[in-house]
Amino acid sequence: MSTTDTNDTPQPVKPKIGSYHRHLLVCTGPRCSEDGASQALFDSLGDKFKASGLNNGPLRVKRSRVSCFAACKGGPIVAVQPDGTWYYNVTPENMDRIIDEHLCNGRKVEELVFHQAGEVQAD
Repeated sequence: MSTTDTNDTPQPVKPKIGSYHRHLLVCTGPRCSEDGASQALFDSLGDKFKASGLNNGPLRVKRSRVSCFAACKGGPIVAVQPDGTWYYNVTPENMDRIIDEHLCNGRKVEELVFHQAGEVQAD
């Protein structure tokens, strides 16, 4: 949708987005997990966020699907931004831990982290 300026030139409409504290990105690509587990995980997040109070308020978490992170092992894979924390093996039970410990209380679930932005990785 666009508006028109005084020269009748279509101008893009500036989008709006509600405020949020963190953004959870879920890889739903076909190589990330088998049998649609990543998509099922994404689909479950609405109810999980509501139950945890993350659907609105100061800790609100926005969620988005990503088609590929190019980290095609150990999925489902999720990334928490702006924290730069990447999790692997995000089963429904592990997602519950990430929600409780990281998204609600700010503590990474260290044993599920495979990459942390800003930290030097050992080969």
